[in-house]
Amino acid sequence: MSANQCPERRCRSVVVTGSNRGLGLGLVEGLAAAQPAPDLVVATCRHPESAQELQLLSKKYSNIRILQLDVVSEESRQAMVQQVEALVGEAGLNCLINNAGINTVATLEEVTAENMLKIYETNTVAQLLVTKALLPLLRRAAQRTEGMGWHRASIINMSSISASMQLVQEKEMFLMVYPYRIAKTALNMVTRCLAADLKCEGILCMSLHPGWVKTDMGGTQADLRMEESVPLIISLLGRLSEKDTGTFLDWKGDTVPW
Repeated sequence: MSANQCPERRCRSVVVTGSNRGLGLGLVEGLAAAQPAPDLVVATCRHPESAQELQLLSKKYSNIRILQLDVVSEESRQAMVQQVEALVGEAGLNCLINNAGINTVATLEEVTAENMLKIYETNTVAQLLVTKALLPLLRRAAQRTEGMGWHRASIINMSSISASMQLVQEKEMFLMVYPYRIAKTALNMVTRCLAADLKCEGILCMSLHPGWVKTDMGGTQADLRMEESVPLIISLLGRLSEKDTGTFLDWKGDTVPW
């Protein structure tokens, strides 16, 4: 029996942001269908009413709940937290997957203050503030058990190999996305700060590179299909422990250089 199949290490509740398409949608489906599956998979997106694929998944899997969330809106974040609290109760929230994000092509010649700030707000600042908003529920869950992992309380920041400062020269294709990769590098610092701040409370935080996946954002040139990436990500989440807090790992569990 693997770590994520062990009853005492089972994640009972998870929030996934940016769930209307791409990797977020794939993660929601993978989590809902996992063996064993979380009791509750909260899928958030800006416009639930038009998220047709997500709505179909919620009809197929009884453990999916869809909530509206605009990650850059404080009012929306607080409304979401109240709804999640009503769902999880005294058990608290076991896992937050900060997946929501946007991208735009902007080379050195094309980059502007406007697109830098917009992507930084969505891909970095909003991830921190969503985490801060849900922290009371993560702390509530952390108080109920021991060890570290997604069975207790964990924050998974969806990063990218394009954020790696050590690999910047090896991945020249990513120079076309100045705002995106800089914002993801900053998100990695958010991970390190949260991991240092929350370790004493038993809350794990790590950055995850999901692979270059064929999605709307990843494009058709990507290396991985969703069906390849998602099961390995979920398996990895189930194996996370204290040694992994503050790390930057890929979908296979290998270390990505900062």
